[in-house]
Amino acid sequence: MLIKEKTGKLKDIETRGREVDRLPIVWYETNKRILHKTTVAGREVILKFLKETSMLLQDDVIYEDENYLIAIDIQPCEVIVIQPATMYNMAKLCYEIGNKHLPIFYEAEAVLIPFDAPLFKWLTAAGFEPVKEHRKLIHQLRTTVSSHAHTDNNSSLFSKILKLTSPAND
Repeated sequence: MLIKEKTGKLKDIETRGREVDRLPIVWYETNKRILHKTTVAGREVILKFLKETSMLLQDDVIYEDENYLIAIDIQPCEVIVIQPATMYNMAKLCYEIGNKHLPIFYEAEAVLIPFDAPLFKWLTAAGFEPVKEHRKLIHQLRTTVSSHAHTDNNSSLFSKILKLTSPAND
């Protein structure tokens, strides 16, 4: 089955008794333009997003008909979890990880990074108190984020880091 675009989110689609088949993928496959995989029910799926890179997210529906639909299921993996005590530590942590060009994920006031033993040792030595856990990496921070927030108090993580590192705070 060839799929060229997403059709929506699972939470927004009426299943009406249809089978929900899951397509298991790992976090680093979420931004692939071409991907050949098999669903849990054994359906062969070829994703070809040629117009643009279509970031696959948890519970994205990539196919639906009257009998079933196929939804993305990002698989858990080993991750490093860090909960910085201060915004300064958060900024320092993200800066250091960014310098290593590693992906950063954010969930429930914690920074998540795909597990890497040398990085885990470095973070421990730097005093960050990392923890190794088995989790889904689904909320990746992007470098193309604009500096504004869509909240009432303008307190997104990105805006807080910008405020913390601005020259006015020297």
